[in-house]
Amino acid sequence: MKLATLRLGGAELAAVIEPSFCVLIDTINAAERKQWSGSVFDLISLGQLDEIKEWYGGGGRERLAAMASIPLADAHYAPLYRHPRKIWGIGMNYVKNASDLAFVPADAEPVSFMKPDTTIIGNGEAIRLPVQSEEPTAEAELAIIIGRECKCISEAQAREVVAGFTTSLDMTAADIHAKNQRFLTRAKSFDTFFSFGPQLITADEIEDVLALTVETVLNGDVSHRNVLANMRYQPWYIVAFHSQVMTLLPGDVILTGTPGAVVIRDGDVVECRISGGFEPLVNPVAG
Repeated sequence: MKLATLRLGGAELAAVIEPSFCVLIDTINAAERKQWSGSVFDLISLGQLDEIKEWYGGGGRERLAAMASIPLADAHYAPLYRHPRKIWGIGMNYVKNASDLAFVPADAEPVSFMKPDTTIIGNGEAIRLPVQSEEPTAEAELAIIIGRECKCISEAQAREVVAGFTTSLDMTAADIHAKNQRFLTRAKSFDTFFSFGPQLITADEIEDVLALTVETVLNGDVSHRNVLANMRYQPWYIVAFHSQVMTLLPGDVILTGTPGAVVIRDGDVVECRISGGFEPLVNPVAG
């Protein structure tokens, strides 16, 4: 199942996404006598996502066609939600070739950082370049959406706590970070420096997450491409690792690293493209 948040009349409302149309959760509630939240974040945090998935797979999908809908071509996406409790990021997580994975030191650990929710924008919104930076960059990444509260779980258990995945763009003031590695948080935290969505694909829809390909695209040209199987730290490990640090909560977002960054300038358009049925995430750049 695919979910998104749509902009309608100044509101941001959750919807189920089909190949050619989308149906608001509020519309489903009225038609099916349900009381599910009209917010993607609340659907996850209140534990309602599993209920909707069960309904969807048990005949609900077929009934969507008879409900009032919005043509997919007319959908205006917002970010999936505005205020996750945590946004984790992972750096330097891909190798160029699978053979390079054999050379990861035994004592190596993920390079992690956090971003504030004031960085969040959605599909089509402008990335605003800060005056403090002369080398801002953008990185396409698969993002993990946590679905259940968890602490100190194993990799095997991680599969059970993930609600789904989405596309994301992580921006960095690379020149600020280059001045001093301790400046990473500041370099990552400017307003508009995190775009995610437009669609959440539930974890059960992804047959093999390691087969997904991630592309960083600048002005229509693929600048970097890699497959998740070439990650040093793969998604289930990333979730388990960070659960050892702190309690993960429903709606928390974990970025998984990028195949490569691109320098962005005023007038550019940057995209995250991921195989497996993900809608591309596209953001213009404004000075």
